[in-house]
Amino acid sequence: MQLQFSPADEAFRLEVRAFVQDHLPADIRRKVELGLRLEQADYVTWFRILEARGWLTPGWPVEHGGPGWNPVQRYIFDEETLLGGAPRIIASGIQMLAPVLHAFGTEAQKQKYLPDIRQSKTWWAQGFSEPGAGSDLAAVRTTAVLEPDGRHFVVNGHKVWTSYAHWCSMMFALVKTDPNAAKPQEGISFLLIDMNTPGLTVRPIRMLEGGNDLNECYLDNVRVPVENLVGELHKGWSYGKYLLGHERTGIAGIGSCKQQLARARQLAQRQGLGEDALLQARLAQFEVELMALEFTALRLLSAHQQSRTPAVEASMLKVRGTELRQAIYETLVDLAGPDAVPFSQEAQFLEHLDQAAVDPALVALAANCLDSRKVTIYGGTNEVQRNMIARATLDAF
Repeated sequence: MQLQFSPADEAFRLEVRAFVQDHLPADIRRKVELGLRLEQADYVTWFRILEARGWLTPGWPVEHGGPGWNPVQRYIFDEETLLGGAPRIIASGIQMLAPVLHAFGTEAQKQKYLPDIRQSKTWWAQGFSEPGAGSDLAAVRTTAVLEPDGRHFVVNGHKVWTSYAHWCSMMFALVKTDPNAAKPQEGISFLLIDMNTPGLTVRPIRMLEGGNDLNECYLDNVRVPVENLVGELHKGWSYGKYLLGHERTGIAGIGSCKQQLARARQLAQRQGLGEDALLQARLAQFEVELMALEFTALRLLSAHQQSRTPAVEASMLKVRGTELRQAIYETLVDLAGPDAVPFSQEAQFLEHLDQAAVDPALVALAANCLDSRKVTIYGGTNEVQRNMIARATLDAF
């Protein structure tokens, strides 16, 4: 069963497909197809190509540089860029902070920050999780105390699992501004923090597959101008929930699932398993589950859903999509068998590989599988998401 789109949407799909084919640099495409680690320069190169076409910020209002696409076009864009071998748009400023600024920021904040985000001049870190406050963000203990003159907050605390913080010059953070609030959620604010401010230290976290995309950030008497408060004081919990709804929708990764499922079918042929009945049944099951996930996502893009902020539906997509991605990565490693090798930095320079000893198509499979373990954790663990789904379902009765 094939999904049917309108003639206009199908024409748009072909336009995006042709653009990626013609403009994505070959070296970046090859890294993505082989699952090799991308550097910041790779992302910036592709992001600036998209921005020149007006396609980097699909979720933004037109007046701030958005292309004016409908939700189905945004879905098609995400799918076609990933299937074409392009990097995901991972910049937190584009995907997460910008919707919050559009909805709750001052005009001065929009004018100051949005242009540099769009032009990839400023990268933003997400300062939410802390030791003891990961999925339970209401438990954040990083404090922001307003100085007596009312001009600065003084921030002290410890943020952890901060993706790509070593690439970032700014951070948006949830901080405790009223420790005596009746409910923890009522005493949290949303601050924008310059990461070059004295007292802020970034330390890398070595990850399971050997990378250092994650970091921890220590804040020791970091002074933040009061104009960097987004929205109202003590109302940051609402802004954080708004942001996470947008994040979880993207974490479903339907395009990524399709990309890796196609990779699995190609690898099966390379390994001489193209006719293996059990394997084909396993891949067919993935395809059925992926189609069900895609139909669900598209239903949420229907006309009666477009004006709503993603809520429990985003949690549903996040849970199913991330678990499906992990299962497909595990299958890729199973297909490679003993030929799956640990990720090595040397693989970034494929011309130095001994092609007789190492197949470039297999060199990063183990690392990709290990890296996929995080997708059911970040953005709110799947266990917590299931609780949210259950509560929403039970409350409906």
